[in-house]
Amino acid sequence: MKISFHGQSCIKIITGNTTILVDPFISGNEKCDLKAEEQMPDFIVLSHGHDDHVGDTVEIAKNSGATVICNADLASFLAVEDGLENIAPMHIGGKRQFDFGQVKLTQAFHGSQTVRDGRIINLGFPTGIVFTIEGKNIYFAGDTGLFSDMKLIGELNPLDVAFLPIGDNFTMGPEDAAIAARFLQAKLVIPMHYNTFPLIEQDPHQFVASLDEGISGKVLEIGEGIEI
Repeated sequence: MKISFHGQSCIKIITGNTTILVDPFISGNEKCDLKAEEQMPDFIVLSHGHDDHVGDTVEIAKNSGATVICNADLASFLAVEDGLENIAPMHIGGKRQFDFGQVKLTQAFHGSQTVRDGRIINLGFPTGIVFTIEGKNIYFAGDTGLFSDMKLIGELNPLDVAFLPIGDNFTMGPEDAAIAARFLQAKLVIPMHYNTFPLIEQDPHQFVASLDEGISGKVLEIGEGIEI
């Protein structure tokens, strides 16, 4: 299985013949190396409804026929407002088996809304995501602040990889993310959600260097991937 990072919180997971895109904020994102019109994933997974995470979901899903996995409120919005048909609605605490493996949604402390035609629309609770694929557990924290139940997430799902936001202002900053890494006890911690905008500029290498002894961290440059 290969996991690659594409700026902000966009990651791509390739397992067998299946491609999964997470939070595909591509168009308008100078930190992304992808082109929306070239993406043909089998699944798109969304952590919440903010525009810098939903991104190009509608265009990509319609072009590729990808199934969109997200919280049920966001799923309803995408179906009614944008005409998406292949949607797998879920909610926090629930898990679901797909052809590629299992998806479980966890809590995240953040917001989830968009503005459409001058209307502010609430798109349900933000979530984190635990993927169980090929016997590996990957935690994608989404946009969140630090919370102590991250300890429980790590205990229930021994983590091979954890993607954590470090941008501060809208999410955890590097200091809190280092505590999150301690709580989660993942084999590998990868920072995300930084340097896309001035308000979230951070040094990811400094974050990795700040991790407790025994916790491994890695900065993925844009387009870089790892195999697990």
